[in-house]
Formats: sequence, C-alpha cells, structure tokens
Amino acid sequence: MEIRSELKYTKDHEWVKVEGNQAKIGITDYAQGELGDIVYVEIETLEESLGKEEIFGSVEAVKTVSDLFLPVSGKVLEVNKNLEDNPELINEDPYEKGWIIRMEIENPEELKDLLDSDSYKKLIG
Repeated sequence: MEIRSELKYTKDHEWVKVEGNQAKIGITDYAQGELGDIVYVEIETLEESLGKEEIFGSVEAVKTVSDLFLPVSGKVLEVNKNLEDNPELINEDPYEKGWIIRMEIENPEELKDLLDSDSYKKLIG
C-alpha cells in the first residue's frame, strides 16, 4: 500500500495535492483497496462552491457506494474525464491517473487540519 509523503490526507481516506491555490483530490490507495473494484464515479458538483467536508460526489464499487467529502472549502473546477469510461483507474493508479477532481482552495487555513503521511499511516494502522 502506497502513502506518499508529499500529499496531505483526510480521515475519510482522501488525498490532497496542493498546487498553489488549487488542489487535486482523490482517494487513497488504502481506500481503493478497501472498496474493491470501482465501477462508477459520480460528481455533480462541477463549478459549485462547497464547504469543508461537504459531499462533492460518490464512488461506486462492486460491494458498496462511498461518499466523497471536500477536504477544504472551495470550488470544484474540473472532474477527471478519464474516469467516465475507466473508473478502474482509481484502483490501478489512485495518485496519478485516478485523481477525481481539481478544486480552487477558498480558505488555505483549512489545510492545517489535514493529516501528513505519518499521521495518516497511524490512522489506518
């Protein structure tokens, strides 16, 4: 299981790659492993501004559906279009090809609440 040191993490098993005032968001390698084969990704919040921890979409796997929570307040700018036809990219490459959304960060102070890689490792045991 891969946990990258350059990323931030949430207790809901999402990763955050901060790029200036924007961030890419996806689910962690741990999360995709727990969910199993991902068959569908639904994001209906494109161009919407949402608060921290609001639901921005969902991931459907063979055995369950899991909500996705925005790690910080902001606006959803882009959805990874490759996931429409290939949702399994999240299983195959959760940190690169399997990213889910790109967002504009509204309140950079909220980034302090995210976990670093060591804290995330402790969370998942």
